[in-house]
Amino acid sequence: MYTHMPPNYICPFCLVVQRVEDPDNKLVQSKQQDIVYHDEYVTALIATLWWPNNKGHVIIIPNRHYENIFYLPLDIAAHIHKVAQQVSYALKDCYKCDGISTRQHNEPGGSQDVWHYHLHVYPRYFNDNLYLTHGSLSDPADRAACAANLRAWFQVHTNLKR
Repeated sequence: MYTHMPPNYICPFCLVVQRVEDPDNKLVQSKQQDIVYHDEYVTALIATLWWPNNKGHVIIIPNRHYENIFYLPLDIAAHIHKVAQQVSYALKDCYKCDGISTRQHNEPGGSQDVWHYHLHVYPRYFNDNLYLTHGSLSDPADRAACAANLRAWFQVHTNLKR
């Protein structure tokens, strides 16, 4: 009904969940070292695109493929937001940011460009101009450092229960 995924689409987020890495970065730019949290329902990872003043934001994806919000089961949506709350605490503690923004896009008219539901959680800073700048591909080593810091936070602080 609200599907825009092309035929034979190879989903990069499904590949992340399946632990597939692509050395040529053609199908998947994310690395397993980018993952900061994983359970049976969702995976949270450092995004590959970084905005100049909001580096190291996190994307939360359901482990099963749902193209967009129209297909996402409500229990999975609730779990994604439980994890988003914990990611927000982690970003506040680890990045010392001034605030948090979440963003989620659906369909081409809503700027969706990966056909797998995902929620962005951004660290925000006063006058950071997030919505006036554009993202660029980050260095895997920089993502790994951010991910290690956030994983350490989750090992100490998380108390997620379904």
